[in-house]
Amino acid sequence: MSHITEPLAQFAAGLRFEDLPGEVVSAAKRFLLDSVGCALGGAQQHDVALARTVLTETAGTGPCRVLVTGELWDPVSASLLNALMIRVMDYNDIYWKQDPSHPSDLIPAAMACAERAGRSGADLITGIVLAYELEQRLCEVSFPGIRELGWHHATLTAVAAPAAAGCMLGLDAQQIQHAMGIAGSHCCTTGSVTAGKLTMMKNTVDPMATQAGVFAALLAQQGYTGPEHVLDGKEGFSHVFDSEWRWEILTEGLGRDWRILSCGMKFFPTEALTHAPISAVLDLVIENDLEPEEIEEVTIYSLARAADILADPSKYDPRTKETADHSLPYVLAAAIADRQVTPRQFTPEKIMDPVIREQLHKIKVVADPEIEAVFPELQRVRAVITTTDGRRFEEQLDYPKGDPRNPLTDEEILGKMRALAQGIASPDDVDRMHEAIGRAEELEDVRRLMAELAVRS
Repeated sequence: MSHITEPLAQFAAGLRFEDLPGEVVSAAKRFLLDSVGCALGGAQQHDVALARTVLTETAGTGPCRVLVTGELWDPVSASLLNALMIRVMDYNDIYWKQDPSHPSDLIPAAMACAERAGRSGADLITGIVLAYELEQRLCEVSFPGIRELGWHHATLTAVAAPAAAGCMLGLDAQQIQHAMGIAGSHCCTTGSVTAGKLTMMKNTVDPMATQAGVFAALLAQQGYTGPEHVLDGKEGFSHVFDSEWRWEILTEGLGRDWRILSCGMKFFPTEALTHAPISAVLDLVIENDLEPEEIEEVTIYSLARAADILADPSKYDPRTKETADHSLPYVLAAAIADRQVTPRQFTPEKIMDPVIREQLHKIKVVADPEIEAVFPELQRVRAVITTTDGRRFEEQLDYPKGDPRNPLTDEEILGKMRALAQGIASPDDVDRMHEAIGRAEELEDVRRLMAELAVRS
């Protein structure tokens, strides 16, 4: 019996750099640059230091570079730490249809396996495009999305990552199909990691799914088998998840309608649904020169899931970065107090800043059915600020900065990278990384590219 993983695996096994339009190649390099920038910031985070301590003990030596530091590890360990560095600040890319995802979490699967197989820079770009294609399509097929059922999108990453890894390893379609079954059948992730009080696992489950995808592809390369029916067969996803699965979305326009072109980037290091509210509130505060003590209340009209996930009681008393960057009250309080939302707003000291804490109770989040009706086509939000002297200011936004309809410029991506590099890499390091990524498709050995993505100074 044929299953939906078959045409996906065939596509993954057959995709070549020559198949990619120029705009798709350019998009892949933009996302690679943004991801390396995120890794420069992520390498300086406490979460990564803890994981590095464990992995330094358990990782084997191998051909795969660790971003920033340049160590050579085995592909499974390198893919995990690289993905964690990209993901840990919640500053990497975002795609949200039925389910959200951060497709750049999968880039390290393509990196590690491309290095192991001695592939070219053009091959790596192909693997990145493939990772985005399958990850994003998988986030479109469940109605409602699996997040609405209490499951995390890392569940979907575990199906896409082995395809990208397998493509780089040169697996045939049957081997890639088995790899998808191996990882997809054991990596279902509960939504508890993004509900209530958040922990370090919030940013770790997707890197773990990427790691599982690499391991699955390596197993399949040796002849290991996995359930081909993991998605659409007996006790597969469509059997165990209580939603409607529109599998045709996975193959309609495959190889023509490139999903990477519809993925967004993050202008703020926060959960995706906070971006439009932050932008709206910052606009109102700055344009009207409102001081914190002048503001009586801020009401945000948004999605039911934003009110549920981002404004539950724990989000009004954040004590950790993980909770703060998923707290709509906190990020808006920071925007009011500091007139910016950057990584600097998520230090332990800043999270407990009394000026910010005084703003938390002013934030109200209201689920608006009219806004729900236009999502995900629009990420609409309406912000209303009332002042202590009775003035009222209002702004509506349909999508935030970084959305494909309002993308970051190349200069803004590089500026973000430079800011994240502070404390760990020199301007010369950043320039060298930027230049290497810009000509990635010209490099016959991807290991030359990966060597340039390590800090030297």
